[in-house]
Amino acid sequence: MTALRSEYAALLNRVPGAVLERCGMGPEKGRAWLPRLKELRPSAIAVAGVAGGLDPALNTGDVVVATEVRDEHGRTVLRGAAPLAAELRRLGLRVYTGPIVSRDHIAGGAQRAQLRATGALAVDMESASIVRATGPHVPTAVVRVIVDTAHTPVAHPATVPNGLRALLILRRIGPALRTWADLAGPRTVVLAAPRSFCAGVERAIDIVERSLRRYPHPVYVRRQIVHNAHVVSDLERRGAVFVDELDEVPDGTTVVFSAHGVAPAVRDEATRRELTVVDATCPLVTKVHAEARRFAARGDTVLFIGHDGHDETEGTLGEVPGRITLVQDPDEAERVAPPDPDKVAFLMQTTLAVDDAAEVVDVLRRRFPNIESAPTDDICYATTNRQQAVRAVAAEADVVIVLGSANSSNSLRLVEVVERGGTPAYLVDDATAILPEWLQNARTVGITAGASAPPYLVDEVIGTLRALGPVEVIEREVARESIRFALPKEVSD
Repeated sequence: MTALRSEYAALLNRVPGAVLERCGMGPEKGRAWLPRLKELRPSAIAVAGVAGGLDPALNTGDVVVATEVRDEHGRTVLRGAAPLAAELRRLGLRVYTGPIVSRDHIAGGAQRAQLRATGALAVDMESASIVRATGPHVPTAVVRVIVDTAHTPVAHPATVPNGLRALLILRRIGPALRTWADLAGPRTVVLAAPRSFCAGVERAIDIVERSLRRYPHPVYVRRQIVHNAHVVSDLERRGAVFVDELDEVPDGTTVVFSAHGVAPAVRDEATRRELTVVDATCPLVTKVHAEARRFAARGDTVLFIGHDGHDETEGTLGEVPGRITLVQDPDEAERVAPPDPDKVAFLMQTTLAVDDAAEVVDVLRRRFPNIESAPTDDICYATTNRQQAVRAVAAEADVVIVLGSANSSNSLRLVEVVERGGTPAYLVDDATAILPEWLQNARTVGITAGASAPPYLVDEVIGTLRALGPVEVIEREVARESIRFALPKEVSD
């Protein structure tokens, strides 16, 4: 569905198998076209064309995929277009997702500033009335290419060349609309349980939130409090300032240590600089630190099974420098040479894949028969539960979507567990990163989330699939979690 002749021409023969329609410019002409919509009874509809940018970050040629459309009659949420945004990014386009507002006239000047204040990214004239008439059961997308921006009004010498550039971008978008529309259809969603936040992550986030309420701003957080982009962005909006090292934290201010733990040298520096420290280290990581000190104190060489560069690994290695060695895989386990083979102990990063860790342990036990370990598992209950749950889901899914950030060890391990069983799996930050090709021919979709990923991200993915067709949701529960960890005295009530 286009409004202008130029938009129609740009998309002509670019969307294979689609019916290309033009209604004319403005909401009245859009409403006049609606009887034709009833005649077509489409399996999916895309409103495509150009628009004016409201957000100052938008440049000519940028693409906005609407998460909702608004006008004076209300708003319509569009969840099904998320895979379209991912596909357009894959094509190399600069894509933004957010609200688009429709007006009955070309908005400029002060009106644009008012519209921008509502959070809308772009303004057009036809989308809202057409989308509202489409109804909730037809997969719908609104995609607009920016011509005039917040910095360049419509009546500007650059409008004509900017318009031509936008139309060329619109032409590139055409095949992606076909790819997106082909996703329409029914699906079954199989949810892994447990999934999403664990007790340690909930505690860490709660600690930052309470610190923001209790201590003068800014409150600094050393490293990402948990490895999830959405969690970090949300806390930044509330006033948290994330830093890599303590030298970025002014003397006398408040700093929160992340859930992954820190080395004693970091604690010593914080004390020397009279920082107010709130420790959000997960108690299960603290347990590993205590075991490292215990083994080293009795003269053992500690072999730590983990991933180089991970925040948790750095903190644990710093507990007993000179007495601890990192072992990442079976090959390194074959080569490691402790001074006394009879005085060796091993510990593990809490977020490892259980199967991978077991392979390393098998090598160490064969080479060092007297090797010792902690009395309880180092890999945390939440990591183990989520791996078992996703394994059950993968057995019946065509594809598995794992919600989590790329630097999240426990989320990456979930992908590996699924792939080891032969099912395709993909790690995404949110629904807007799901490529259409992953869902094509996938009628049973497994979904889980890493221990650091917010639960609402799972809901958004299910909402996206529902907007593409009927969805039946089934949950596969392998364990129930009731563990809660106490808060440190610095933020407890």
